[in-house]
Amino acid sequence: MTHNNPLKQFFNGDFEEQPQEYPGIQKQMTPVPDCGEETYKGANKLKGKKALVTGGDSGIGRAAAIAYAKEGADVAIAYHPDEQEDAEEVKAVIEKAGQKAVLIPGDLRDSKYAKQMVKDAHSQLNGLDILVLNAGMQQYEYEIENLAADQLTDTFEVNVFSNIYSIQEALQYFEPGASIIVTASIQGVKPSSHLVDYAMTKASNISMTKSLAAQLGPKGIRVNAVAPGPIWTPLQVSGGQPQESLPKFGQNQPLQRAGQPVELADVYVLLASDNASYITGQVYGVTGGAPIN
Repeated sequence: MTHNNPLKQFFNGDFEEQPQEYPGIQKQMTPVPDCGEETYKGANKLKGKKALVTGGDSGIGRAAAIAYAKEGADVAIAYHPDEQEDAEEVKAVIEKAGQKAVLIPGDLRDSKYAKQMVKDAHSQLNGLDILVLNAGMQQYEYEIENLAADQLTDTFEVNVFSNIYSIQEALQYFEPGASIIVTASIQGVKPSSHLVDYAMTKASNISMTKSLAAQLGPKGIRVNAVAPGPIWTPLQVSGGQPQESLPKFGQNQPLQRAGQPVELADVYVLLASDNASYITGQVYGVTGGAPIN
């Protein structure tokens, strides 16, 4: 029997320094992240469901959106307007899988958009069962004295406040069996010194997940979080990490490499599916071996 060696299953070399402006364009990265366009194989685990994925144009959100479509779900993706080209690629993959794709561009710093995108997804998909709150802002800063008020505000508006607004809107449409999945981070439990504001927001994501799971459980709505480790996404090259840190990015993990977005897809599928009917209030680490507990 042939086994895949996780050390070598995906790219395990040194990355190039490759600066981009936030929010970053996936197709310009080297290597281009694997989001399951060819590698993810579906099995109708989400047949008939309707999903909205924020940040669904690239990285982890893209991997979740593609996996959902290949599992039989119709998918709406929300994304920053600067990422239209990446979003069009995702739309094509979803439609190739035989599912409906809806594109909803906007800026999550705008509370009205954070609500309107949910309303639009529900309307255009003719229902909403799954809400993946994945979009994020991450900008490194080594010195707390230099952490600008604008950056602090933007990071919290995108990573924390928008999630609340979107959930408030989604609850108008959700029925028992619906699932909310929040992309947290290992930074929420094991923060890095140069990501103070980002780590704060991810700790907030984890607390929100646990609180809402208790609050919404009696309504039959599950709430869980995924805590990624070092995953190769546009977030890293567009200010999320210092450029000099990119070559060895992820190599300090037990699996000695960065993860690819597709390696998280199965977790997002599980948490969205009826197979996870007794799973709520949990945080799933996908970190290459670094513990989150």
